[in-house]
Amino acid sequence: MTTPLIVAIDGPSGVGKSTAARLLAQRLGVPFLDTGAMYRAIGLKVLESGADPRDHTRVLALSDAADVRLGRRPDGSFEVLLDGQPVESRIRTPEVSEATSTISIYPEVRQRMVRLQRETASQYGAVLEGRDIGTRVFPETPYKFYLDARADVRFRRRFEEIRAAGRPAVYTDVEEEISRRDQRDSTRPDSPLTRDDSYVLIDSSDLSAEEVVERMVRVIAGTG
Repeated sequence: MTTPLIVAIDGPSGVGKSTAARLLAQRLGVPFLDTGAMYRAIGLKVLESGADPRDHTRVLALSDAADVRLGRRPDGSFEVLLDGQPVESRIRTPEVSEATSTISIYPEVRQRMVRLQRETASQYGAVLEGRDIGTRVFPETPYKFYLDARADVRFRRRFEEIRAAGRPAVYTDVEEEISRRDQRDSTRPDSPLTRDDSYVLIDSSDLSAEEVVERMVRVIAGTG
């Protein structure tokens, strides 16, 4: 039996993980799994319930009750379903981003999402992007990439992403949001954002998404 191909891409916000992961999945012919969207679905559930994301007990109750699943699109990629409905169009707001950053520090929430990620990718193979894919979700995969970029590049990319989606954005607010998230992600006790020598580090500051993917493809093929 052939072992499914699993590629882990980790890194902070604004480095181009999602774009690179989608392109790489297409190149490799395996599904793309947006793990961040799974956490955002819980963040959305919390916000829509009117609960405070900092209320640990309430968040866990909502997380346990939420029906979060992964559906397959016609092209083979996964989409996140919350209570049976796609959530992509509702989870990319700054409010959901902030709530998600807060609730994702809770170990119980992370454990549930990690189980679902492992079950799905182990069956179908996947390119997964997040913050703990290579350290916690699939530490055994030989294909681990850590994307990073200069802070000013990351702030600008996130700002432009929000504006391109047709939402209002203030640059200083984006800067503060990413800085807060970096702090939380790197200092949380369960599965913090980090890397070790098993990763291939790629600085995407001056690279296009296509150039990032080309480097990954060469590594996976054993020619890079």
